[in-house]
Amino acid sequence: MNHFTDNPKYKAAREIVVVLRAAGHQAYFAGGCVRDMLLGVEPKDFDVATSATPDVVMAMFTKTYSVGSHFGVILVCIPTEDGDLPTEVATYRHDGAYSDGRRPDAVRFSVDAREDVLRRDFTINGMLFDPILFEKTDNAAAATLDFVGGREDLQAGIIRAIGDPALRFAEDKLRMLRGVRFASRLDYQIEPHTMKAIRDAAASIVQVSLERIRDELTMMLTEGRARKAFELLDTTGLLNQVLPEAVKMHGVEQPPQYHPEGDVWIHTMLLLEKLPAGSSPTLAWGALFHDIGKPATFRRPDPNRLGDRIRFDGHVEVGVRIAQSILSRLRFSNDDTEQILALIKNHMRFADILHMRESTLKRFLRLPKFEEHLALHWMDASSAHGDLRLYAFAKERFEATPIETMRPRLLVTGKNLIEAGYRPGPEFKQMLEIAEDAQLEGRITTTEDALALVREQFGAPSVSTQN
Repeated sequence: MNHFTDNPKYKAAREIVVVLRAAGHQAYFAGGCVRDMLLGVEPKDFDVATSATPDVVMAMFTKTYSVGSHFGVILVCIPTEDGDLPTEVATYRHDGAYSDGRRPDAVRFSVDAREDVLRRDFTINGMLFDPILFEKTDNAAAATLDFVGGREDLQAGIIRAIGDPALRFAEDKLRMLRGVRFASRLDYQIEPHTMKAIRDAAASIVQVSLERIRDELTMMLTEGRARKAFELLDTTGLLNQVLPEAVKMHGVEQPPQYHPEGDVWIHTMLLLEKLPAGSSPTLAWGALFHDIGKPATFRRPDPNRLGDRIRFDGHVEVGVRIAQSILSRLRFSNDDTEQILALIKNHMRFADILHMRESTLKRFLRLPKFEEHLALHWMDASSAHGDLRLYAFAKERFEATPIETMRPRLLVTGKNLIEAGYRPGPEFKQMLEIAEDAQLEGRITTTEDALALVREQFGAPSVSTQN
C-alpha cells in the first residue's frame, strides 16, 4: 500500500489530516478511498472526515470552498507543484429525516467517528483510515478504524448495508443503484437482507432524479462488468423501474440460424459482457439499445410460407424511436444522443458492406466515431453467429483509407452551381450528392467534370436563370 503515499492527492489529504490534528481535532481518510486502498486499487480521490465543524475547517486553511456546509462538506485546496489540489473535508454528523429520499432535511454535527460511520451506506464504504499511523507502522489493519465489519465484508466479497438496510434505502433511494454498481464492479455478492430490502424498495427509485439514475447506469455500463450489473438490476426489480423498455427483451426469440445464442435479452447481455472497463458511454449505451426495437417488431414465421423465419421488420427504425424517447427522458446531451442513435441506426448496414458502391462505403466509413460502429459490430457478431468477415473487411478498409480520400475537398459546391447559372432550390442537394458520389468513386477529378455531370443529369440552366 505504500505506493499510494506518493500520490499527490494522498499527500494533500494527509496534510489536511496533520493540520486538523495539530489543532486538537480528529481527522481520518474516509469512504471509498479506504476501500480502494485496502483492495490495492488507486483511489480517484481521498476524502477526509473530521470532528472539526465547517466554520473551523474554513478558518484553518487559506483556500476553501463551501460545497455543502449545511451537510458539513468543505472543499479544501492544498497548493502543490501541479497547482491547487481539492480535497473534500466532511464534518462527522448524524442525519435527520430524509423526506425527499435523497438528502437529509437536517444534520447534527458530531465529534463521534462511530456515529458518523453508522449513517453511511455500505460496510465496505464505512471504514476510516489513519495515514499517520499507517506510515509509522506500515500496518494497514492497525491503521483502519472499522466499526461495521467492512474489512471482513471486503475480504468475503459482500455488499452489506450498514445497520437496517430498509432504513438505509429509505433515507437515500440512490443507494440501491449504488449497491448494484459496487456488487458488479467488484464482482461481489449482495448480502441477502440487503438484497431483500432493495427488491422491496425498488419501486421507490423513481424518486431519484433522472440525471442521477442516468449517471449510475452509465457507470455500470463502463466500469467493466456491465452484464452482471444489468442482470442484477433485472433480478432486483430496479431495471423494470428505470428502463422498462429493456425488460421487454426477455424471451423474444430470434432465428437460430443467425442467433444460436438465444433470445434478444441473452444476446444483449453477451454484448454487455464484452464491454471493457473504460468504454465510452456512447458505445456502451449503443450496445445496450442496438436491438431495443426487436420486441415491438417481433413476427413469428408464417407456417404457410416455406422457409419463412422469425423476423423483426423495421426494428432499426423502431429502435431509434424508442431509444430517442429513453435518452430524452434521461436527459442525455444532444451530442451523446446523436451518437447513440447513429450506432443503432447504422448497426445493420454492415450486412451490405461487401456490396456497397465505393461512394456509399466511403460515406459509411466517415461516420463520426466510426471506431465505435466497428466495435459495436464486433460485439454484435461475436455475440451471435461469430462470423467476423464483415468486421475484418470494414476494419481493413477504414484503417487503409485516408480521411482526405473519404472526405475530400468537394469539386463542386453550391456557390459553383450558382455561378454556373443554377437557381438554388430543392434539386441543389441532389446535384451536390451526385457530384460527390462521382468524386468519391474517382469518376471525376475536376470542377469542370463535376459541372458537366450535373448538366448531363439535370440539364443546362434555363435562360431565365442565367439572366
